Amino acid sequence: MDTAAPPLTGTLPESGTVRTLDAVVRLRGLDVSLERNGLRSQILHGIDLEIGRGEILGVVGESGSGKSVMSMAMLGLLPEPSRPHIDGSLEVVGMNLRTASPAELREARRTRMGVVFQDPMTSLNPTMVVGRQVAEKAGSQDEAIRLMRAVGIPQPERRYRSYPHELSGGLRQRVMIAMAVAGNPDLLVADEPTTALDVTVQAQVLKLLASMRDEVGCSIVLITHDLGVAAQIADRIAVMYQGRIVETGTTQQVLQSARHPYTLGLLGSRLTLDSDRSRPLWALPTDVTARSADGCPFAPRCRFAVTTCTAAAPPLLPAPDPDPDAAAGTHLTACFEAARLGDAAAARDELDPVPPSPEPLRGASLIQAADVECTFQVRDERGRKARLGALRGVTLDVQPGESVAIVGESGSGKSTLLRVAGHLEKRFTGSLRGPRGTDVQMVFQDAGSSLTPWMTIREVLHERLSGRMPRTEKEQKARAILDRVGLPAAVLDALPGELSGGQRQRVALARATIVPPQVLLCDEPTSALDVSVAANVLNLINELRRDLGIAVMFVTHDLAVARIVGDRIAVMYLGRIVEVGRAEDVIADPRHPYTRNLVAAVPQPGKVIEPLPGEPASALDPPTGCAFHPRCPVALPECSRTVVGIQLTAVDGRPSADVARRHEVACVRRGEI
Repeated sequence: MDTAAPPLTGTLPESGTVRTLDAVVRLRGLDVSLERNGLRSQILHGIDLEIGRGEILGVVGESGSGKSVMSMAMLGLLPEPSRPHIDGSLEVVGMNLRTASPAELREARRTRMGVVFQDPMTSLNPTMVVGRQVAEKAGSQDEAIRLMRAVGIPQPERRYRSYPHELSGGLRQRVMIAMAVAGNPDLLVADEPTTALDVTVQAQVLKLLASMRDEVGCSIVLITHDLGVAAQIADRIAVMYQGRIVETGTTQQVLQSARHPYTLGLLGSRLTLDSDRSRPLWALPTDVTARSADGCPFAPRCRFAVTTCTAAAPPLLPAPDPDPDAAAGTHLTACFEAARLGDAAAARDELDPVPPSPEPLRGASLIQAADVECTFQVRDERGRKARLGALRGVTLDVQPGESVAIVGESGSGKSTLLRVAGHLEKRFTGSLRGPRGTDVQMVFQDAGSSLTPWMTIREVLHERLSGRMPRTEKEQKARAILDRVGLPAAVLDALPGELSGGQRQRVALARATIVPPQVLLCDEPTSALDVSVAANVLNLINELRRDLGIAVMFVTHDLAVARIVGDRIAVMYLGRIVEVGRAEDVIADPRHPYTRNLVAAVPQPGKVIEPLPGEPASALDPPTGCAFHPRCPVALPECSRTVVGIQLTAVDGRPSADVARRHEVACVRRGEI
């Protein structure tokens, strides 16, 4: 499939944008300010941008960079309670949105614009079947079913009558895309459409968006905080920071010849399957000092900043491009020092190697789970009582001081296994031995919801210490642990809601380790964080584990993260462990077809992802035999009849009795793959 957009043509105007002959979006000097609690803040600063017809533009940046506000301005959906004030030119699908009437805006959004939000559950009506919601936009039931089939929803006639909560996250996102492309819009805005999805489903959604561009002919604005995601389908990338576009160019130019320190930081913070495990992850500084109102907003975090950077904000100008054949004026950057910036490798080389982690203690396992089964009573899509097998015969050992990463798609049982290991889930059968009580601490995905909102950080930390401990000693320990996790003592007086997501996650780690536990359980602690913040948190977890000698069980759906944080990786599918082995062995030589697909689905710049077909089977009605066989590209007839338990495979040509070196696989073809 050819996803290339029509070539950009024209010359560079004075405003510093690439002018196209047929632009769907034209922004000139766009300023947007919003009001909150009586205070007005400027969110966008002088945005100059054009998007050509049929082009996919990836908009990348950390949370708070202004990506979503810019997209909402394009759709005429800036929140009225915030009393938005707009300066500059805002022309979308041939309409001046600053002068358009509410009726004209509604008609344009109905017929010429589409939008896909990050969480379809908050966008879909929970009281209405999804088919009717698509039909409202498509005009008829037949057209709605056609669109649902076109976006890859299996059995669309049956799914037409499903409510949103009865569909998986991937299917709900497909419903949103069907609604967005109904009526053949000129512009489709996809605001973080894959952030909450597994890598396999993410690949499916990205491929679907690209195919919709080809079939409908619409332009797409793909908003994401991950450059690797944008690189999958974007023709051009715009990098935003503090409400400004700081770099833009073709995907190849931005990925291979980045010329802004912030872009280099985002690229360097990205995890890949080749990331160096012998060094701390390269990450942007998190502490931002006071900045000059007139200078570059990135200067306080920039290791390349010079005096000029604090005196004036650099304009968006043509970047020095090493490719002599590059089209003039297509690569722009807002940096005074762009000419002397190389690639991110130079900055990463400044980091010192990581001291080796202590070898896990051999002998008795710290955690020993054997044939663990966990079943919940739920209701199926028809409201009838049903039994959901979350864990189906799981056996896993964790050694003292060892880190085991647990990966798999949503619904595979990862979080349930973690809750069982932490004795937070009592409804299970089988055998479980290991620490309990305060010797086991858990860090959840959303630190904001796990920290008591009305307690200060001081109270949160003091609560974990003995009531008989003098207050002065508690204060010393609280300050010491904050220093260890890289937070200033000033946050002791703050409430959780006053901190950023990365700061709250650091507080959660501080609370869990202020009294060092034997086991630290981490449930997707970085999945909702920007890549630069996530890198800092992963560095911190590895540092705490190394210095305190604690064992870690780390749940993630990202194999690149699992490789960095885990000595071993356990891969789960529909309640079973299908592969477990040393992290490097599982990544370099996956033996189970499902693991191979997870490895192949990790986003990497320049790599085309072929998504895994189909949706994960339902735990309410699992397939007979191997649960993966309906999606498996190498399945045999016996796979539909036979359940294969986890079995030892050869390590370096011979079986190993050492738990830490075993490579075990649950597949009838383990010796052939």
